[in-house]
Amino acid sequence: MSNSFFFLQAEKNHLNQGFLDEVENHAISNREQIYVISSPLGDSRYTYDHPSAVVVLSPKRKLTFIDFSGNNDSFDEFVDDFVEDLASISDKYRYKEAIGRPRTWKSELIATIYADEIEPFDAWIKESELHDPAKQRIAELLVSLLTGSINDIERVQADLPISLLDRVKRKIQLFDGDQTRFIYEKPKNDIVRIQGLSGTGKTELLLHKLRDLYVNRPNSKILFTCHNKILAEHLRKRIPDFFNFMKVEEQIAWESRLWCVHGWGSNALPNSGTYRLICSVYKLQFKPFSAYMSFARACSEALEELGEEVDPYFDHILIDESQDFPESFIALCRKVSRDTLYVAGDIFQSIFDANITPNIAPDHLLSKCYRTDPRTLMFAHAIGMGLFEETKLRWLEDPEWVACGYIVEKAASNSLYRLTREPLRRFEDIENDVPSVVLESVSGNFLDAAAFSIVTAIRQLAQEHPSLQPDDVGIIILDRNDEAFPLADKLSILVRRELGWLVNKAHETKRREPGQLFVSNKNNVKGLEFPFVICVSKCITNGYVYRNSLYMTLTRSFLQSRMIVSAELNQDILHHISDGLSRINAEGKIEVMPPNDEEKARIKTTITVAASTLSFFDMADKAFNEIGVLPLWREQLIDALKKVIGEEPDMDNIRETSRFMYERMIKSRA
Repeated sequence: MSNSFFFLQAEKNHLNQGFLDEVENHAISNREQIYVISSPLGDSRYTYDHPSAVVVLSPKRKLTFIDFSGNNDSFDEFVDDFVEDLASISDKYRYKEAIGRPRTWKSELIATIYADEIEPFDAWIKESELHDPAKQRIAELLVSLLTGSINDIERVQADLPISLLDRVKRKIQLFDGDQTRFIYEKPKNDIVRIQGLSGTGKTELLLHKLRDLYVNRPNSKILFTCHNKILAEHLRKRIPDFFNFMKVEEQIAWESRLWCVHGWGSNALPNSGTYRLICSVYKLQFKPFSAYMSFARACSEALEELGEEVDPYFDHILIDESQDFPESFIALCRKVSRDTLYVAGDIFQSIFDANITPNIAPDHLLSKCYRTDPRTLMFAHAIGMGLFEETKLRWLEDPEWVACGYIVEKAASNSLYRLTREPLRRFEDIENDVPSVVLESVSGNFLDAAAFSIVTAIRQLAQEHPSLQPDDVGIIILDRNDEAFPLADKLSILVRRELGWLVNKAHETKRREPGQLFVSNKNNVKGLEFPFVICVSKCITNGYVYRNSLYMTLTRSFLQSRMIVSAELNQDILHHISDGLSRINAEGKIEVMPPNDEEKARIKTTITVAASTLSFFDMADKAFNEIGVLPLWREQLIDALKKVIGEEPDMDNIRETSRFMYERMIKSRA
């Protein structure tokens, strides 16, 4: 079974087997990230004539070369060649200016061990020790180069950062064992599925895989797709920057070798969406969105029209945020892809599926979240599932908790669950006594109180973190648009007047603007991250879509999330949530009484009903009946709904938007 703390690229044999087994056991038992390689990862140009040596890499340790051949001269040449190649990689990615040439660090950061003269494991433990924090940081940068986990050296820099915000922003990122295997191991299946929580690096891994395919398959056609238009646009802009950063020399051939589009598309623009492009390539009838045509149905009909024998147009397709897509879309992509289809999704954004077990048995399961403080992730999970409330919305069985990265402890008779998460490299060496989540309830007029609270919170953050910039903060408003948009408008005026910052209303601009405060509704935050997130929600409701949005929003931060709610509208549950949050912040654990069998049955039944698929028309008709929309208004209202809600309908959204628009229609005719 693979382990995220250990990665082995070097070939195991009878000479090194004992040593490698000891190193792997050490990595797992001590939760220490260790890589064992025989050549730099990510570039096939580097090969060596000395096959009997391994290089052991671990953050904060010396790079250790261990020989099992007994041929000292050949081994010494291997070490010299390897270090020379490492210097070349350092120069390629502009690390040399920060860490210097090998002569400045080789004597202090390189260890060599001759296994025929000394017991290699004990020697490695002792000889690789490195205590100087400045030297540790340079060693960690060298590990990042050799594992292909390239950091922006202008961002992380080689010197030690002082402030908490700078320490987190400049933290050196390294792929763990699971992530490294996804990038470098040859796929075993036609479809490779990656499942991971928000912040586990799925999109970053897809970008690295995209770069690998684009460079090593010169004539291939590759499609990168996701459901959300905003995320697709963000990715399309990010890919050239990423390729430049990774020193891809070949120019991007957009719309002939590489496409980056969202799922559906527009009839007038063949390259505007994956489904639209497939229809154009194979001369299929394009089915636009309508009350009677869901995306799932459109993809199913396209599959039928294609038939069995299809000449694949694309060589590879990469799908991000796969939980937003119907299975018919995945099948359609598989049909038109010649080689591997890579599918990445968030298991927790599908947490309200009737049965998530099939979704947590992918080829690569990423359970460790490297963006978000583990305490923030725990709170987001707990509030998303209603764990702090008397009536829970979701419960997982023990294997499912483990798959989501939790360590499960149970009191006597299983009457009490204690859920904790492993410490992560991003936070373990950063002394952070800042609460990971701040829950604030405000009274009175919510629009005014929330706006004042946001400005006050930003002022406080600026005092605590002098290097704070406007785009270090993201404000996401979860309420329906008739309440979210006025608050965004109010903030654009108030923030500029009180703080001197420009405000980017991303639900209007559809992008992230450097140097401006990001303000948006819930529909424009996927794929984004901020040091600080302020989540605004007037009332914590029990809708499944709302709770998933709450989870997704809270996990956009990598230092702290703040949640602002109405004191009056949430008084029944606020004390339960506050108590649960206090325990998470203080002790790093969720402590919860599990539901009994009867409650579990009720939860499962509720989820099954909620997961049943209704067409847009059926959902709208159901909402109209609940609201009491008169028949003569229904056709006009459903046309308006289609324009406002678009391709991502859900029952909560349709119900709330219908009520708002119907009230406006009645008033306009009064």
